[in-house]
Amino acid sequence: MTDETPFELAKLRVTVVEIAGRSVCGLAVGDYFEVSQSSRISLPNGKHFCLYALAAVMPLLPAKMRAFDENDWMAQDSLVACPDPEERLIMKIERIGTERLLASDLT
Repeated sequence: MTDETPFELAKLRVTVVEIAGRSVCGLAVGDYFEVSQSSRISLPNGKHFCLYALAAVMPLLPAKMRAFDENDWMAQDSLVACPDPEERLIMKIERIGTERLLASDLT
């Protein structure tokens, strides 16, 4: 593969799907952010996302963008918990499409 050979990555959406405790950070069920072009995070206008919840999900995002076998645990598991035990906030990682990129456009 050369730097000009296109490859595909999934675009992702991370959505708050459950809060079983009290939301100290101000997130609500349905809040989300999206990841595209391997490293770009976008939020709906005027919204925020908790830094600690983001830190919990970040290590999984590069793997979730790549192709994997449907029997791989990464294909099966999509829920991530925020590390704050009082919030008990659960996020879901979903693929929302794919995009073609060039290695030369990335670092």
